[in-house]
Amino acid sequence: MQLSERLAALAAKIKQQRGIIETEEATKNAFVMPFISTVLGYDVFNPLEVVPEFTADVGIKKGEKIDYAIVRDGEVQILIECKRSLGELRIEHASQLFRYFAATNARIAILTNGEVYQFYTDLDAPNRMDAKPFLILDLNDVDETLIPEIMKLSKDVFDLDSIISAAEELKYIGQLKRAIAAQFQSPEDDWVKFLTAKVYEGAFTQRVREQFTGLVVKATRQFLSDQVNDRLKAALGESSIPAVTDATLAATVTSEKPVEDDLAQDGVDTTIEELEGFQIVRAIVYSDVKPNRIVHRDAKSYFAVLLDDNNRKPIARLHFNRSQKYLGIFGPDKAETRHPIASLDEIYEYADQLRETVRQYEGQAAA
Repeated sequence: MQLSERLAALAAKIKQQRGIIETEEATKNAFVMPFISTVLGYDVFNPLEVVPEFTADVGIKKGEKIDYAIVRDGEVQILIECKRSLGELRIEHASQLFRYFAATNARIAILTNGEVYQFYTDLDAPNRMDAKPFLILDLNDVDETLIPEIMKLSKDVFDLDSIISAAEELKYIGQLKRAIAAQFQSPEDDWVKFLTAKVYEGAFTQRVREQFTGLVVKATRQFLSDQVNDRLKAALGESSIPAVTDATLAATVTSEKPVEDDLAQDGVDTTIEELEGFQIVRAIVYSDVKPNRIVHRDAKSYFAVLLDDNNRKPIARLHFNRSQKYLGIFGPDKAETRHPIASLDEIYEYADQLRETVRQYEGQAAA
């Protein structure tokens, strides 16, 4: 099983069990130990590899314990401090990690609540743990670009030098990505002012700020839609794929009241990945129906692709609101069959089934 699959399996377990995990000890047993064993590959029951309740006297602090120490060749390499699941991680939780990091040979420290893993090292000062993590792994939303870096810490291919050398770049790229995502979601005044100054020569008054805040949001949506279209064109080698428009990126079409309660729009957050998946499905069935007949409606638990904006004519459902993604395909009885996919490109493997679904609806209409 690939590392990505092991992460997806653990993420599914977390989603299923998080509601009943109420203590730190339960978090360690249910989530953290499986991460150490199934993801990193260490034997949690072998004290030569994993030391629970690791103790090392630090200055006047005697008998303090840290939750786990991972040992290789007799040397402590990774320290792990755990907090209760559903509790937000804060730097204050890492006080013991700071002290133990300086007292051992460990170069990697991990602070976790079983769902989010913050990885630290000593980039700023030798043998002193940094105040900010160089890598954050969120099992509720796994960034696949981080998987090769996690692999470097696993038992089979442990490569500390490689991950330390990449840590500084990982640290700043991660922070920049989160900062950019925040500005795309809700632009701050400084961001609006910066972009406005590039295109507007007048004074940045309150009226101008209000006007350009909306324009920045709209321009951001259009920029993202352009990126989606460019990726699809590159993937298909075509230049005539129906484009994602700003209207596509806005609220979903609701010309007909949905039958399912799940199509309620409260709390729905349409992602770029869902829109990319929608464009792939639309490109696939383009040979059978005109693209303007293929629409989408986002829901809390899935993203629906419909024919003629009719929820009784579902073409596909994209279940992307989880670590393991699924493509839902509909048969003649309109029963949904979910197929696990690791990437959007795998949607093309179901092209024949998607086209057949559309042809069935067209045949029923003709009859």
